[in-house]
This record gives sequence, C-alpha cells and structure tokens, in this order.
Amino acid sequence: MPETYKNEVSAYRSLILPLALGQFICSYAATNMNVAISAIAYDLGTTVSGIQLTITLFTLTMAALMIPGSKLTDIWGRKFCFRIGLIVYGLGGLIATLAPSLGLLTVGYSLLEGIGSALLIPPIYILLTVSFPDVKSRAKSFGIISAAAGIGAAAGPLIGGLITSGISWRASFLVQVLVVLYIIFLTKRIADPELTGPKPHFDLIGAILSAAGLFFIVLGILLSSTYGWFRAEKDFSIGSKVLIPVGGISPVWVAVAVGAVILLSFFLHIRSRERHGKEPLISTHIFRNCTSNLGLVTQNVQWLIMQGSFFVISVFLQTIRGFNAISTGLILTPTTIGILVSSMAARRLAYKYSQRALIRWGFAITIVGMVLLVWLASATSPIFNFVPGLLLMGLGIGIMLTSSVNVVQSAFPEKDQGEISGLSRSVSNLGSALGTSIVGSVLLTTFLPQTQTFGLALITLVVISAIGLVAALLLPADKAQSEEASTAGESGS
Repeated sequence: MPETYKNEVSAYRSLILPLALGQFICSYAATNMNVAISAIAYDLGTTVSGIQLTITLFTLTMAALMIPGSKLTDIWGRKFCFRIGLIVYGLGGLIATLAPSLGLLTVGYSLLEGIGSALLIPPIYILLTVSFPDVKSRAKSFGIISAAAGIGAAAGPLIGGLITSGISWRASFLVQVLVVLYIIFLTKRIADPELTGPKPHFDLIGAILSAAGLFFIVLGILLSSTYGWFRAEKDFSIGSKVLIPVGGISPVWVAVAVGAVILLSFFLHIRSRERHGKEPLISTHIFRNCTSNLGLVTQNVQWLIMQGSFFVISVFLQTIRGFNAISTGLILTPTTIGILVSSMAARRLAYKYSQRALIRWGFAITIVGMVLLVWLASATSPIFNFVPGLLLMGLGIGIMLTSSVNVVQSAFPEKDQGEISGLSRSVSNLGSALGTSIVGSVLLTTFLPQTQTFGLALITLVVISAIGLVAALLLPADKAQSEEASTAGESGS
C-alpha cells in the first residue's frame, strides 16, 4: 500500500503539477488584465478602449485557434505541443513585459499568449484522459485541473491587483514568464504515451474556416457590450465609413451571421473530405454523440455563469459598494474556496455518485447560491451577507466543471481525444465570452435603477443555469461508468 501511494504521488507530481500550472496561468491571463487597464493605458500613453481591445483579441485568438491547436497534438505529440505552447506563451509574456507601445503589447499578450494558450491547453486534457483510464482517478485529475482553471480565473483580479498596485503591471507579465519557465522545466518528467497508427494530416482549409467562424461568433458576442444586442446604440464604423448608423440593427448579429455562414461552410468542407476519403480537421461523428453534446452544453453554461457571475459581482462591489480591485478579490474568496474544496473532492464523489448526478447537483447548488445573493446582498447589507451565496456558487461550479469535463472526454476513445479536447475548450471559451457579454448588456439596461440591474443580471444567470440543469437531466446513464463506480464502492466498503 505505501509503495502504491508513493507511485501515485510520483505520478501526480510528474504529470498533474505542470498541467495544472499550465491551466492556471492561462486562466489567470484571461482575467488579471481587467484590474490593470488604467495603469497600462497611462504608462503606454494610450486609451482604456485600446487596452480593452487587446484583452478582447486575446480571447478571440485563443477561442479561434483551439480546434486547430488540438489537431496539432495528434501530429506533433501531446508533450511536444504542450512545450511549444509554453514557449510561445512565454515569449509573448516577455514581449508584453518590455512593450513600449500598445502595438507590441498586442503582439505579446493578444497574439502570442493567445496562440500559446490554444496550443498548450488541449494537450492538458488529452494527457489526463489517456493517462488515467478509469473514471475515479480521472475525476481526481480533472478535479485538480478544474480547480486550477477556476482559481486562476477567480483569483486573477486579486493577484493582478496586488502585483499591479505593489510593483507594476509589467511585473504581472514577468511573473507569468517565470512560471512558464518553471513549467517547461517540469515537463521533462511527463510521460507521454506513444501515438499509435499513422500521423494525421493537417486540414489547412478546415483550420482557416473553423478559426474564422469562431472568430466572428465570439467577436459578435463581445461587440454586444459596446453596441447592444438588438439596435446599435451608436454608429458602427470602420475608419471614417459608417456601416451601421445608430438605431440600426446591432453589428452583433452581422458578425454572428458571418460566423455562422463560415462555420456552415466548415461543416460542409469536413463532410466533403470524409466522403472523398480524406482526413478532416474534426470528424463529423464527434457531433453525433448525444452524451458529449449534452455535456458540451453544460460546459458552455458553466463557464457562462462562472465568468458572468464574477463580472457582475465585481462590478457591483466596485461601482455600488465602492471597493477597490484588491478588496473585491478578497470578497470573492469564498467562491475560490468553494471551487477548490469541491474540485479536490472530485475523486471521492466519483466513488459514490455518477458524473451526471454530480453535474445536476452542481447546477442546483449554484442556483441556490445565486438566489441567496439576490436575497441577502444589497447596496447596504453587511459584507458577511455575500459569503453564503458565494461559497455555494463556488462549491457548485467546482463540482460541475470537473464532472462535465469527465463526461465529455470519456465519451470518446483515445483516438478521438485530440478532436474532442479542442471542441470542448472552444465551447468553454464561447461560454466565457457569452457570460460577460450577456450580464454586461443587462447591467446597461435603463428601464431599472442601477442598483436593481445587478439583481436582474443574477436572475438572468439563474434562468440560464436552469437551461444547463435541463441539459444535465437529459444526460443518458453511462452503464460502464455506473458499473465501475458500483464495483469500486463495494470493494472499498
């Protein structure tokens, strides 16, 4: 038993630690910039909107390239692709650290860190899936990675605020570079199971179409915060040419429509390649798996409500309650603790309950947490009133993130892990973009006083959570997983 325990600890140190740190640093990069916008704009002599654009481009780059990035793991190898992603990410962080202008900051942060994230994130989930074949050990591994993702996103504003306030916004990028160098050092101990069979070919046209389609979809969602969802709240211009005047149809739907047409072309392209015996970027049978499709819906909703709730609560605390970025991050700590606790308990929970049951309970707990926030937290209530709701939200989100990833990745054999991993991460990124955009548009509504729009935003997230709960209720039972969990429970008793 002690020898088995030592082997397990060794495996987790050699594999889980670098993968978890890689996921953490990418999630951290997506949120820490928000508290440094003003400082960066002042230092570089640019505008706040210019810095916001670089943040938007980071999200767009990462989301658009996630599927092509996952395909490259099957061509280059998982460990190699993970390392290449880290190198590109680290180079981007170094350029951002030294950037004398907005242009170089955009190259370093938006492009290179975005490309690096798209290359290093898919191998994380593929390596875990192929290295831990049973549901329980995989649940523990995904629990650690989910905790790293959730904590990185939740603690990004707090850590970024502390570094920016105490040292400089450049130090925040330098810290990322140092962490990446440490991860690269750790990767030498990663054991990457050899890929079997011939290496797949890279579908360049498919990669361009998928990236362009996702780019315009995410771009359209992000434009909602500036132009509104339905009618353009101001002129939409390119250069000096006004393409959509104020009051016209929102450019959100133009961008989404362009993205939808391109994605339809992408689907027709990959189907045509399959019919002609050529390998597509992603196989069409990936989209015909009921369990995976429902799991992807729950993943999308989970990231939507997580990022949306972080955004609305942070804005509320800073604009209505008057807290600074550091205080806001501290107040959100119960959510971070909840995510950490529930994610770390993933393996024990997998012994007792099915993954679909955990997703359902996760949604239910999260909904209760948000309802408590609406009920107990107000513009004048004590800060302690925020704790129960935030803690329950963290617990629920942590349970869901782990179980949904496990359901989706486990729905396919090893040969399909590259494809489903990229699709899964793209869906999650889409959810994150939707979260901030939807609640942002609710917060800007004018038919309610500003203090009441925050409650309306949370109620909106509750409704969306209910949609995720319905998808979870529709998840079919996995007989293989149920039998395995039952056998493990009997042997452990």
